[in-house]
Amino acid sequence: MSRSSGESSDDRDAAADRAAVEPLAALVAVLAVGAALGLYTVALDGATVDRERPAAEPTLDRIEREITVGGVVEPDRLRDVEGFRSATTVTVIADGATWRIESGTSAPEPAAVGDGSAAAVAERAVTVRVAPGRNVRGTLRVVIRR
Repeated sequence: MSRSSGESSDDRDAAADRAAVEPLAALVAVLAVGAALGLYTVALDGATVDRERPAAEPTLDRIEREITVGGVVEPDRLRDVEGFRSATTVTVIADGATWRIESGTSAPEPAAVGDGSAAAVAERAVTVRVAPGRNVRGTLRVVIRR
């Protein structure tokens, strides 16, 4: 940029003063942006799915869809359930009867949930067909080992 002969050196100093930022304000702005990025990273990490630990709720939802017909669980359909990624035990309890499937030899025992061997447990109340034309309330439970 060329300097005209009409500008004085005081005009240049005034222009330089107008473009300056206070060091304290700049430091506060950098800290605020850094803190915001840190909080975003923590929130994003907390929102990601932990693929190492199996989740019982999605497994329970999938199994319920597979064994339910017309809103009623048919325990005999448990035999057709496949595709477990982890050692899993699925139990249907109704009217004093119990139906169970286990995926593999390392499947967790339903009664041994409190000993720390099971990573995830989910259960919900369902309507179970115990005989033709006879439906009762029961429980569908999924236990997944670590």
